[in-house]
Amino acid sequence: MAAGTLHDTAQRLAGLLTAPSGGLRDATASDLVFEDDVTLRPLDRQPAPPEVWAVDGGQALVADARCVQVFVTRAARVRFQGGACTLEDEGELRAHLLGNRAAREAAVAAMELDGLAADTSVDVNLLRDRWEWDAARRCVAEAEPGALVLIDGDLVPDWRIPSSLPTEVLATAAGRGVTVAAVTKHSSLSRGGAPLLGQMELEADATLGSRARWWAPVARTTGDPTIRVVAAKLDPDARFAFRVDLPEAGDPLDALGRLAAVSDDAAFPGYPYPLAVADRLAACPGWLRAEAWLQLDDLLGQAGVPAAVRERAFTDRHRLLERG
Repeated sequence: MAAGTLHDTAQRLAGLLTAPSGGLRDATASDLVFEDDVTLRPLDRQPAPPEVWAVDGGQALVADARCVQVFVTRAARVRFQGGACTLEDEGELRAHLLGNRAAREAAVAAMELDGLAADTSVDVNLLRDRWEWDAARRCVAEAEPGALVLIDGDLVPDWRIPSSLPTEVLATAAGRGVTVAAVTKHSSLSRGGAPLLGQMELEADATLGSRARWWAPVARTTGDPTIRVVAAKLDPDARFAFRVDLPEAGDPLDALGRLAAVSDDAAFPGYPYPLAVADRLAACPGWLRAEAWLQLDDLLGQAGVPAAVRERAFTDRHRLLERG
């Protein structure tokens, strides 16, 4: 079949989505050991935890000269007690200069991570992830025993972050009787090259019923800390299942059952509503980017950078051409 046309691409994609063949994999990770038998299992909802924390991060590109860029990031935290939101902390807005060697070394130093070499490659994903884990650490430290701490994404941080950071956070949580779980909005897990969770959703509808809560063990990590990766549908009205990461130590049924108790929001059933609130707080919308640029532009002017130099460095030529 010839390549290059939309029709041919659609035919290939249709075959992949409807008749996948092959094993399990994750396009973004190489240290997962997958289960030999991914079996769907019923899941019962447990009583809601007395306290739930949630962490999510956001980012925005403020200025782009291609060879050098300015990003902002933040990590939001929310706290629910007895079902009511008692804390909304959008997090400190941090600015980062990326591009040349000096900027990279300064960014590495600003991350304040022991074991991170000065020549570590730095991008906005690393910066956002680092401060999300710092926010998670603070949540665990402030949480009461029996609390649930939720993290957006997974429990496997960026590969450049020393494993001592997540190990410390999860060990502290275990010692304080706090459960940590991470929920991925859009998973890269696959089976036979096709999205795994979509296949499991169809299988569950056929075998357990369309309104069943269910879970299935999928994989474990090989590094430290050891993480259990599962798939789970957390609410009868949910359209989608999610990847959920849990520490290997602990009862997954108990953790998932308590997670299900905070995943019944009418607006997005099946996704933990504390994380939905954290997502809203962490987002860096267009107005925030514009405001940050105005502040940056003013500060550059105060530093003696002429307006013409600023314009030539940061004006997007694509937008100028498309405007015509």
